[in-house]
Amino acid sequence: MKQEVMLEPKKIIYRDVPTPEPGPDQVLVKIKRIGICGSDIHVYHGTHPYTSYPIVQGHEVSAQVVKCGEYAKKFKPGDRVVLEPQVVCGRCYPCLHGKYNLCENLKVFGFQTTGTGSEYFAIEESKVDLLPDCMTYSDGAMMEPLAVTVHAAKRFPEVKGAKAAVLGCGPIGILLIQSLKALGAAQVFATDISDKRLELAKSLGADFTVNTMKEDFKTKFLEAFGPDKADVIYECAGSDITMDQAIQNARKGSTIILVAVFGKKANVDLAKLNDSELDLNTSMMYRHEDFMDAIRFVEEGKVQLKPLQTMHFAFEDWPKAYEYIDNNRESVMKIIVDVDTEEKE
Repeated sequence: MKQEVMLEPKKIIYRDVPTPEPGPDQVLVKIKRIGICGSDIHVYHGTHPYTSYPIVQGHEVSAQVVKCGEYAKKFKPGDRVVLEPQVVCGRCYPCLHGKYNLCENLKVFGFQTTGTGSEYFAIEESKVDLLPDCMTYSDGAMMEPLAVTVHAAKRFPEVKGAKAAVLGCGPIGILLIQSLKALGAAQVFATDISDKRLELAKSLGADFTVNTMKEDFKTKFLEAFGPDKADVIYECAGSDITMDQAIQNARKGSTIILVAVFGKKANVDLAKLNDSELDLNTSMMYRHEDFMDAIRFVEEGKVQLKPLQTMHFAFEDWPKAYEYIDNNRESVMKIIVDVDTEEKE
């Protein structure tokens, strides 16, 4: 079978490798669609803090079951599925206390261990979820980033009825806006430096949108929420600028949640953070229940995915997909790699 490998930043090759056989508790799947996310782009540019080379990419994925191991009874050949790309040890303190997304030995497909960038992939049955009939394979490839935002939204326990701000309207930011609304947030304020992204954010649930290159953040923040400001601010841009906006403008005693991956060490005002007694929280990936909520929100029509699907590239054109992203930063949202196109969506 054909497999994609990133040998070093910006250098991708394809090689022929044996098709794997599923282990007793595994299923063999035929990969259908793979989404490219911001973390993949960091890997492409050599700025991801926790990835070494060479690496087979691919962690946002949909597939079809083709063969089941001896003890794998949950699925049957032909089932349409999505994969949860975490590899955890099951023995460390976080794993033993239900927080396996924080596993001390965590590995993620496409970053610390082999990704799904192949025609076939063998995976533990426990990491596979059924794709509902109402969803396409392209939708399935977006369940992983949606699960990220569902988990992030729930990191603020009082999200129902809350006033929330989302700084950064890339795919994660816009999925987070929808996740917050699906979980009952009362108001969502969104910022970006792209009018196109803000228009999309508005169409998918943001109540207030601000282009911070054109308008003053503090003024618009107060106009949206009044003097009590927001209950929670989510940083989704991975920028010192947006993190500073959050810290300087947050209501004293409120919460900031870091969702984005910072490609370099941040330079933030900890004195102001301390003076305002702000809770600086973080969000790391997801757990199985977040995947289940993500699927449910799409089934219930609370989250729309199609408007975020910018363009498809063939498996062998994966390098061209990165070039397209680099050349269309303002307009691109989710790029999807079609590993297999024999079967329609």
